[in-house]
Amino acid sequence: MKRTLIAACALAMLAGAATAAEKKTAPAKPEASLLEMLQTSYNGETNAKARYEAFAVKAQQEGYLGAASLFRAAAMSEGLHAAKHAKVIESLGAVPKADLKAPVVKTTKENLKEAMDGENHEAKQMYPAFAAKAQAEKNNAAMYSFKGAMAAEKMHAQYYAKALKDLNGWKAAKKFLVCQVCGYTTMDLKLKVCPVCAAPREKFTEVQ
Repeated sequence: MKRTLIAACALAMLAGAATAAEKKTAPAKPEASLLEMLQTSYNGETNAKARYEAFAVKAQQEGYLGAASLFRAAAMSEGLHAAKHAKVIESLGAVPKADLKAPVVKTTKENLKEAMDGENHEAKQMYPAFAAKAQAEKNNAAMYSFKGAMAAEKMHAQYYAKALKDLNGWKAAKKFLVCQVCGYTTMDLKLKVCPVCAAPREKFTEVQ
């Protein structure tokens, strides 16, 4: 009986070692190309624009006028990012492609949470990696497109977080400025120059 158990354990250990070895020698997944990263970004921004437009309608219906303005401003920003990504994609000889999904609209509180999580992912993980890839390949157009979107997504996430902390306070109407060059979004109506792309105040559109 003991010999049988010892043999079984030995076989199990060998199997485990083989599995570990297979994992170490398994070929790594190839890194996405810069074009694939641009297509991913274009698809994401296109869907985000449609989603935030739908969220704005819901917020308006629920009486959260400030949140509705925030979603409208963010939607405008995402549309600008999509357009910039599209230009870089075309410069690489490809056609921008987006799989547009019908937005799933919940309560404004839930929509804000979903939007905040998505923006944080893009600002902290996706766009930094994409920008690094573009820089490594010395594609300045792609790098600036990614970095501009990254800066805007960071601000969107901050505003979504503020709205979540004081949702009742966002029933009051609010105004935003959206840079038409890079999509930077702010509530600082006294802003003179875009902190991301240095565009003058005249290049900003007011959203409310």
